[in-house]
Amino acid sequence: MNHEKIHLRQQLELLILPFFVWYGLNYLWNLIKYKNHREAYRNIIFEQEAYENQNDLEYLKNRKLWQIFNKRRTL
Repeated sequence: MNHEKIHLRQQLELLILPFFVWYGLNYLWNLIKYKNHREAYRNIIFEQEAYENQNDLEYLKNRKLWQIFNKRRTL
């Protein structure tokens, strides 16, 4: 559940439509790079943040705006 809440915050920051465009492009880029669906999916920048923090129920309370761009991310 927290995983999906993190995605919701990401969507709000990117105004929803750009989130889905960026998500799709990041997946396609990763699919070319890794040639594997699972690897491509797990390396989407939005999934990385959500998976890394899904068990921290306080994460969204302390999460800084645009946190998605504050780590090593691609695309």
